[in-house]
Amino acid sequence: MTLAAHDLTLQRGHRLLLDAVDLVLAPGELVCLLGPNGAGKSTLIRCLDGIWKPGAGSIHIDGTPLSRIGREELARTIAYVPQQSGETLGLSVAEMVTLGRAAHRHRENGAQRREMVHQVLARFNLQAMAQRPFDALSGGERQRVLIARAVAQDARYMLLDEPTSALDLRHQLETLRTVRRLVDENGIGALTAIHDLSAAARFADRVALLDQGRLVAVGRWQDVLTPARLAAVFGVQAHVGVVEGLPYILPADS
Repeated sequence: MTLAAHDLTLQRGHRLLLDAVDLVLAPGELVCLLGPNGAGKSTLIRCLDGIWKPGAGSIHIDGTPLSRIGREELARTIAYVPQQSGETLGLSVAEMVTLGRAAHRHRENGAQRREMVHQVLARFNLQAMAQRPFDALSGGERQRVLIARAVAQDARYMLLDEPTSALDLRHQLETLRTVRRLVDENGIGALTAIHDLSAAARFADRVALLDQGRLVAVGRWQDVLTPARLAAVFGVQAHVGVVEGLPYILPADS
C-alpha cells in the first residue's frame, strides 16, 4: 500500500514547477520534503492531494489512479494540513476538528462523531479551548488544531505543507514530535515540507530533496544531505554531523 507519484510534471506559463518527479510514500514512514523556496514542495503536495492536476505523469493510491477516487473516499485516505487555515467563518476549535469527520458523515451517527472528536481533542490537549474561536488562538495553537482536524479524518496518509514555518522553536519541536508519534502509533504515512534541515534529519525516516522542480535525491538523511549536494542546491557551504545522537546541518562562515 503506497501513495506513489510517477513522472509527475506541471508547468504554469513558461515556468516548470515539477519536472518528472517520482516519489513513493508508504504507511508507517515520515518523509520530509526539502528544498529552497520555489523548489516545488508545496506544488508537489497539492498535486498529491488532488488540489492541483499535473500536466503529465500519474499518482496512484494502492495502485488505483488518483483520478478514479471519489472526493469522500479521497478525504478518508489523504489528510492535508495547509500552511494557513483560510476562512474559518468564526468556527470554534471543536467545530474545526469536527470538519475532519465530514468524509465519514454517511458512516457514523452524531454520537459516534462527537465521541471521535472528543477523543481527538483529548489526544491533543485541546479540551480546555474546545469552545474558543479558532481565530483567537496563537500560531502554535492553530497548528495543533489543524493537525488534530487532519487526525480526525482517520486517513492513511497525511500531507503537511510547511507546518512549522510560522512557529517558534518550542512549537516547531512539538509539531514534529506529534507527527512522528502519529506515524509510529497510527501507522500512517506522512509527507511534510519543511525548511529546517536539522529537524528533518532528526525526525524523518527519509528525506526528499527538490530543486527547481526536480527530485535531486531521496533516501536517508546521511546519504542525501551531503555538503556537496547542499552547496549545489542551496548555494551554501555547510557542516554536517551528529552530536550526542542528534544530527545537525549548519552553514559555514564562508
